[in-house]
This record gives sequence, structure tokens and C-alpha cells, in this order.
Amino acid sequence: MTDGTKEKKWAEAQFKKEERATEGPQAMSEYNAERQAERAKTARLRELRLAKEAADKEAEPATKTRVRPAAGKSAGRG
Repeated sequence: MTDGTKEKKWAEAQFKKEERATEGPQAMSEYNAERQAERAKTARLRELRLAKEAADKEAEPATKTRVRPAAGKSAGRG
């Protein structure tokens, strides 16, 4: 190898090393921001689900009434 190609390879390696050093923290920061947004969305959806379940539970006794068939009659058989 000539000195020019060694220097070029060394320069490219240094550039990649510096690039990784600057991109690494940025990528980690983006990852953390995405995880935080995901946790916030999950918490919001959980609150909505729990509120809906509570509302459904309160409305359930009012809408659920049992109809008992009359004594001695068969229910639709015959």
C-alpha cells in the first residue's frame, strides 16, 4: 500500500469514529423521547379504558334486567 491509501483509510476511520461519537448520543436521545411518548400514550389509553369500564359497570345494573318465564309454561316449545 502506498502512503496515500494508508492516510485515506486512516482519515476515513477517524471520520467514522467521530461520526459514531456524535450520532450515538443523538440516537439515544431520540430513543428515550420515543419511549417517553409511548409511556404517556399508554397511560392515557389506560385511563380512558378504566373510565369506560367504570361507566359500563355503573350502567350495567340499570340495563340488565332478567325476565323470568312464567311458571308452568314452556318457553317456546310446543
